[in-house]
Amino acid sequence: MFFPITLAIVGTWIGFANPVYRFPGLILLFPLAMAQAAFAAKTPGQAAKAGLAAGTIGALGVLYWTAIPIRFYGHLPWILALPMPVLLALAMGAYVALFAALLQPAAHRLAPLPFGLFAGALWTLVEIGRGTLFSGFPWLNLTAALSPWPFAVQGASILGAYALAGLLTACMAWVAAGRYFSLTSLLGVVVLVGVGVFGNLELKRPLPEAPAIRVGIVQGNVDQSLKWDPDYQKATVDTYLDLSAKQVGEAATDLLVWPETAMPFYFQDGDVLAASVARFVRERGVPLVTGSPAYARGDDGYSLYNRVYLVTPDGETPAHYDKAHLVPFGEYIPFGEYLPFLSKLAHGVGDFVAGQNAAPLRHGNLALGLLICYEAIFPELAQASVEAGANILINVSNDAWFGRSSAPLQHLDLAALRAVEQGRFLIRATNTGISAVIDPRGRVLAQSGLFAAETLAYSGAALLTEQTPFHSYRGLIHWTCAGIAAVLGTLTLLSVPRRRSNKIR
Repeated sequence: MFFPITLAIVGTWIGFANPVYRFPGLILLFPLAMAQAAFAAKTPGQAAKAGLAAGTIGALGVLYWTAIPIRFYGHLPWILALPMPVLLALAMGAYVALFAALLQPAAHRLAPLPFGLFAGALWTLVEIGRGTLFSGFPWLNLTAALSPWPFAVQGASILGAYALAGLLTACMAWVAAGRYFSLTSLLGVVVLVGVGVFGNLELKRPLPEAPAIRVGIVQGNVDQSLKWDPDYQKATVDTYLDLSAKQVGEAATDLLVWPETAMPFYFQDGDVLAASVARFVRERGVPLVTGSPAYARGDDGYSLYNRVYLVTPDGETPAHYDKAHLVPFGEYIPFGEYLPFLSKLAHGVGDFVAGQNAAPLRHGNLALGLLICYEAIFPELAQASVEAGANILINVSNDAWFGRSSAPLQHLDLAALRAVEQGRFLIRATNTGISAVIDPRGRVLAQSGLFAAETLAYSGAALLTEQTPFHSYRGLIHWTCAGIAAVLGTLTLLSVPRRRSNKIR
């Protein structure tokens, strides 16, 4: 088992963004190795152990950065921060262990063609499970590793990131089942090539005709350790106003976008700082998207929200969106009444409350679908926003938590998939990078550096309204994968072990 485990780890480490060297295509070694492990294992338990080892060690190499916010912003000593990535990696490895355990009987009982179909459908369900259960954490989505190669992810507009990962897994399972030199292996290679050919054709196809706007992104690069200091609030606002004035002064701008919590105070209170922002918007005549914490009074006291406002030149009360998918242990404590000794990683008093409205923020012909921070990694949130009428996606984030690690680039890769799945431009504004403009094909058209105060501008962000096949048939696609897995899983249980032949298949 050493060889397939090593193969899977190497594919994971090098396929995803990392500090040393990256080659996205090597992520395909992971499903190939898991198929090999299923054939080599004598029992489901043996396969599960291989999957746990490969999945955990692979995830640890990708998610090492999770110790950084825990240590520096959670204020925990390294002795407590370092085990956190290990625990998270073990959780991710458990999904791989389950996949390998269920795949092992199929490897010995199903013919090569249905085996590949079962592997692909099963992996799709694993991806959905990781993105849904226990609040969800789809960070290690296999398709996301291929985001730097836009031609390789165009299938997400039809299948979505989860099912495309399943299709790629099926291809590699066919290669492994056919022992690399057979008709079965050829099928896997042909389908894999077909995914690439389709992707290249999509990249050449013009985008639908639609009105376009000029977008300005402001990346303030405000020190996270000073951001919430009351004495530094004016300096923060001045930084964003100065950069915005420069941006708007260079060319007429239809929309300015500032990051998550760019204003580290309660904008709703309308104090001097809030008034200066509103005045800038009114005088410059440009609508502004900006993040700010918010609160609401209730019978039980105050509720806090991670909010984004759309401030418009007409002076009307700003429309807002409240973050719907909060970060566990960062913005709220799961089962907090039973875990009073745990403190949040995010600054602020009390737990945040999840928003309930996915409706886009509207102004003129703009219908802005908001995704705050890691909401961009969840396909269903972008889906709900577009379903509600969004014609452009806005992702605001504060990736300063990640430090100088691989996380900002991994986050960008995941955000790009939402643009492809929904067929929308995605505008990404972060405090410290990586800010970007991403087109509906997943191409990064403009990109900022890390930990630099700068602005980005793009003049051709189209306000699209067409729906992708994935958007229209997302539920059907996922339920079809579940049906295939159920039928072939049942067939596996009813079949007797097969003797593998050395003949060409």
